[in-house]
Amino acid sequence: GVSHVIELPYAFRTTELGQKLTLCSKLCFAIGGAPKEVAGSATAFFFQIYLLDVAQINAFQASMVLFIGKAWGAVTDPVVGFFITKSRWTKIGRLMPWMVGCSPFLVVSYFYLWFVPPFISGRFLWYLGFYCLYQTLITCFHVPYSALTMFLSTDQKERDSATAYRMTMEVLGTLVGAAIQGQIVASAHTLKHCPPHNASAGYLGNNGSGKEVYMIAAGVIGGVFLVCTVVMFLGVKERDDPYAPRTEKQIPFHQGFILVMRHGPYLTLTAAFLFITVAIQLVQSNFVLFCTYAADLRDHFQNIVLTILVSAVISIPVWQWFLQRFGKKTAAFCGITWIMPFTLMLVFIPNVVVAYVVAVSSGLSVAASLLLPWSMLPDVVDDFRLANPYCKGHEAIFYSFYVFFTKFASGISLGVSTLCLEFAGYDTGACKQPAPVVYTLKLLIGAAPVAFIVTGLMILLLYPISEDVRLRNRLCLDELRLRWKNSTISVYYTDK
Repeated sequence: GVSHVIELPYAFRTTELGQKLTLCSKLCFAIGGAPKEVAGSATAFFFQIYLLDVAQINAFQASMVLFIGKAWGAVTDPVVGFFITKSRWTKIGRLMPWMVGCSPFLVVSYFYLWFVPPFISGRFLWYLGFYCLYQTLITCFHVPYSALTMFLSTDQKERDSATAYRMTMEVLGTLVGAAIQGQIVASAHTLKHCPPHNASAGYLGNNGSGKEVYMIAAGVIGGVFLVCTVVMFLGVKERDDPYAPRTEKQIPFHQGFILVMRHGPYLTLTAAFLFITVAIQLVQSNFVLFCTYAADLRDHFQNIVLTILVSAVISIPVWQWFLQRFGKKTAAFCGITWIMPFTLMLVFIPNVVVAYVVAVSSGLSVAASLLLPWSMLPDVVDDFRLANPYCKGHEAIFYSFYVFFTKFASGISLGVSTLCLEFAGYDTGACKQPAPVVYTLKLLIGAAPVAFIVTGLMILLLYPISEDVRLRNRLCLDELRLRWKNSTISVYYTDK
């Protein structure tokens, strides 16, 4: 028999093809993802209760703001993806100008999202308009930022490492956002505003401090956003694939969309995490309401939220090690199923001790749900690249439509959940809610997320990119790049 030994030049193998990233580059890239999560954490945990109890629009209007805003944000994702594919390379790259250019306007729109206008009749349109504007601008930031992962390095390990840094910083950003917002605005949601003789009376209607503390928190978070964006701009270098063939052609958007929507692994991954993301979003958006009205934990909710996020930050490196040791698909199943029994436990045993135990345990699943899809998506893009080796410009399509589907589903779930509270008889600004509202909140925290998670995991069973397939794809892409570079490959034949 004859054995074939393929030997790659050492310098090319470790430096050029691998495109090793420095620790500084990874940290600056990761810091760029933090501001979106700082703002996103504040809106996810507090925007619903802010609309209901501070801005005091009714539950139906709040549900329309949340649903239409999320749906609008979802629609803008493919639109922004389309314009990114048409963008030309500049001195700072093709994606970086989008992020840097939209940041100042994004901060302004975020601030006015938490401002209570002096008029009452037009508040619904005020919040709907600024929420849609905020969603548009956050899309202009997030789509190019997420696609930037593919332009940091061609090496899967380097991208996975950068993604782990990014997820750690994003969860830390979520923690910072919840901490800033929770600690500053907690005073607006305590029983001290309730008249002792009338527990059902509105307790924020005449309380100006509720409006002021939300504006202070918005100003602080806006400052954090700008600082993190500047750090990312100064520390990250956007690179095109230096070993792509000269015959590559930019994919027209419609053709790229059709190719992407026909790619089975992408559809499976997106569908699975669509349901999982909806479950996590339901828990996030209704958690403060649940603690306030259904579990009698209104004096602890901000600390419970912080406990969840601290647990998530600490567990990100654990999940990164786990997925490298046992594979990404296994990590997804182990990490995301973990949250189900604990959310049900909090529903049936709503006391302080159980709440903190559930918070620590839930943080593990939150970390997995954040890390795994963004770690698996580059593998899907590589798989597509291998199937379409002479196509270019598809990265933004993958990332924008992934965000589109998850945002749209989250918008529907948030709108429907808030509408359920309206049908249950939610009393805007009241210190206590009727029994049907309490029961509805328990369903939104317990049964509904479990059903979505189970559905998502069943779809994930069909995900075809195992660790063996991922390794094969990496080797095949390296071979293609070597061929494109016209490198000399030494082949030795050894007779047995």
